[in-house]
Amino acid sequence: MSDKQKKLQKLKARLPRGFVDRSASDIRAVNEMTSKIRAVYEHYGFDPVETPLFEYTDALGKFLPDSDRPNEGVFSLQDDDEQWMSLRYDLTAPLARHVAENFNEIQLPYRTYRAGYVFRNEKPGPGRFRQFMQFDADTVGAPGVQADAEMCMMMADTLEALGIKRGDYVVRVNNRKVLDGLLDAIGLSGDDKVVQRLTVLRAIDKLDKFGPEGVALLLGTGRKDESGDFTKGAGLSEAQINAIIRFTQIGTVYAPNIDMNGKPVDGGTYSNTETTNQIFEKVLREFSDTAENLARFHEGARELEDMRLLFAWSGYSTDRIRIDTSVVRGLEYYTGPVYEAELLFDVTNEKGEKVVFGSVGGGGRYDGLVSRFMGQPVPATGFSIGVSRLMTALKNLGKLGTDEVIEPVLVTVMDGDVDAMGRYQRFTQQLRAAGIRAEMFQGNWKKFGNQLKYADRRGCPIAIIQGGDERAQGVVQIKDLIEGKRLSGEIEDNASWREARVAQETVPEAELIEKVKAILAAQAEDRKRALGNV
Repeated sequence: MSDKQKKLQKLKARLPRGFVDRSASDIRAVNEMTSKIRAVYEHYGFDPVETPLFEYTDALGKFLPDSDRPNEGVFSLQDDDEQWMSLRYDLTAPLARHVAENFNEIQLPYRTYRAGYVFRNEKPGPGRFRQFMQFDADTVGAPGVQADAEMCMMMADTLEALGIKRGDYVVRVNNRKVLDGLLDAIGLSGDDKVVQRLTVLRAIDKLDKFGPEGVALLLGTGRKDESGDFTKGAGLSEAQINAIIRFTQIGTVYAPNIDMNGKPVDGGTYSNTETTNQIFEKVLREFSDTAENLARFHEGARELEDMRLLFAWSGYSTDRIRIDTSVVRGLEYYTGPVYEAELLFDVTNEKGEKVVFGSVGGGGRYDGLVSRFMGQPVPATGFSIGVSRLMTALKNLGKLGTDEVIEPVLVTVMDGDVDAMGRYQRFTQQLRAAGIRAEMFQGNWKKFGNQLKYADRRGCPIAIIQGGDERAQGVVQIKDLIEGKRLSGEIEDNASWREARVAQETVPEAELIEKVKAILAAQAEDRKRALGNV
């Protein structure tokens, strides 16, 4: 190939699989959403912190749910000192490192929040990306389940602050100790069962995605997806599979809405004297006569009962937060209560089917994560919101895009000499100083029609025009582009033209700001009236 042919070759522009470019509207929607989330977290007394995108790989640990991928699900590289670093796969493991590294300076309990991108080296698919944003809140140094209960309450309050009404969401709560007790009861205890237990937990975590039938396949020999890819199962017996599926289906049947005195307020399904612990034990005894010896199971059930009472005392009934035995959470590091926020309304998926929207965030207690660095117990709990997924839900509900963004006023260019350019730049800076979004046209100014086309495509509300004649007189022309577009489409006779708001007028330079503000105010009033008539 000749040098000339090589020069003519173009580099192909292509986006890596599993990644997306973000538009201005999406960025603004995320900013609008995260500001509301941040306000709730601040109201609860949480403070921000930020950790880097990269961590040493050993600091992240081996906790990813997709362990069959290269690098066990993380993107990694080797530094020049031959140490392995990885892009963070969540915001929790970096927080654990931050707390351990700054433990002597941090005031416990340490209540913090942070938002940022995380990266998963997983197979991309519809709605499944390798880079996405999370918004986390965590409490480190609080051992009691009151900290877990508060996380669930804050999650419920956050969803409502975003405009999701009661009945359209629920925060579901379970405890990994209860699940571990169940696995012990059906014969999955011991160090030789660790991998199998983790496979079981990850299978249960896909219940909302695949349903009981799909999870049963993952608990057994395995499941083949629509693309033909096969996922190896946990290899359980039919009796073990039935026990797990049955247990996950208990849901809230045994946890009706209870008032602060422990009395059912919606009819209930069990006596006033039964606790969550007793109910779970009753169910577990159907699977194993060794349930009475399962200390871990009882501890988890007691914690759920305590959380249920805390919710009741605080006024969070089961239409907002409820105990649900199907909640697992896929990450390995959870050690106690786990919780998940689920949206209950229907949306249309990529196949045109009506489906429940599902989970938009979750979390739980991870008492061992900070302890890995410390050599001493450090309790911690927290939850994470999937920002992109929640943004999709809010768009479906029409809850985003309410913050009005006005496109910039365009200062057009009629002359290219330095004096004229200086005046145009001065007008632009004066508009900005007055709090008005503005830009001076930066393209090929010699074809004035192209400037107005640019303004139209951009959606600019006003164009500022000053040619040589206007400059000599010390005046500018102000063109109301919104009104001009309306007039050109609606007005047909001279009488209507005379009665309509003037679409273009000439004013002294000194009155530029005042007039632009007046036109923008009139446009805002028109939009308000139009919305009122919808």
